[in-house]
Amino acid sequence: MSKVVLAIGGNAIIKEGQKGTIEEQRENLVESSKPVLDLMEQGHTVVITHGNGPQVGNTLIRGEMAKSVIPEYPLDVYGAETQGNLGYLIQQIFKNEMTSRNINKTIATVVTQSVVSKEDPAFENPTKPIGPFYSKEEMEKITAEQNLTFVEDAGRGYRRVVASPKPVRIVEKEAIETLLNNGISVVSTGGGGIPVIENEGKIEGIEAVIDKDFASALLAADINADFLFILTGVEQVAINFGKPNQQNLLEMTIDDALRYLEEGQFPKGSMGPKIEAAILFLQKGGKNVIITSMDKLQDALEGKTGTRIVNN
Repeated sequence: MSKVVLAIGGNAIIKEGQKGTIEEQRENLVESSKPVLDLMEQGHTVVITHGNGPQVGNTLIRGEMAKSVIPEYPLDVYGAETQGNLGYLIQQIFKNEMTSRNINKTIATVVTQSVVSKEDPAFENPTKPIGPFYSKEEMEKITAEQNLTFVEDAGRGYRRVVASPKPVRIVEKEAIETLLNNGISVVSTGGGGIPVIENEGKIEGIEAVIDKDFASALLAADINADFLFILTGVEQVAINFGKPNQQNLLEMTIDDALRYLEEGQFPKGSMGPKIEAAILFLQKGGKNVIITSMDKLQDALEGKTGTRIVNN
């Protein structure tokens, strides 16, 4: 059967309005696991990637509040920490649900590093907000002590921003492929992977955040996945979204997608990066990429719904 990469959005782990307790995350993951387990029952080999934005934000808050007692860690280490936490929750919950459904498969987490170029222009223009909100006074005190960048966020206060460079290589690709070739489902590339750069053949962490859909697309292409699913909060991609003339799309070509991006149909803060990631997968040799919601996964695989982006 086919090899499927599922890029799960943050709404599958922490829903809007929730505090993000472990109990809430467990309940959400149990619900989210059902359509994925359906694919496993059909014999598909699955790679699960996931976001970690809220979890990293909470970890940054803990570090800030506890820094008078214990040292703060750099952002790449916090990324690794949340990858491990979420990987633990996902693999445990999925394994328990597999046992309930008599699915005799193994699932394992690979803490994943994503190489970025130190020449990426994103480092000159940090745009990705992370962590808590600060007052102007708090922000000025922090910037006087540390070389950090902040932006004002819609009247809610000031937030730190970091670079969001494009991933160019998944360090653990061979390990992931080995697991898949032995029938083991994999959780990997959490939060886009831990951002690292290469220096004379050695890798080191860097302060950045990688878009998880870009990293998922890169991984899917590198392991020759048959399908890349970019799972989000809507069933289908739409143009003129939220307007009387909204049009849901069952399929579009790369040229269509590029034209809609140019027209501003897919904003950078929502659907835009998902469309760009889908195009990246296809341009790197991928064949099937579908954007849909978690609950419509099976219907989308069968072509009944979702939005399939195809080569021209």
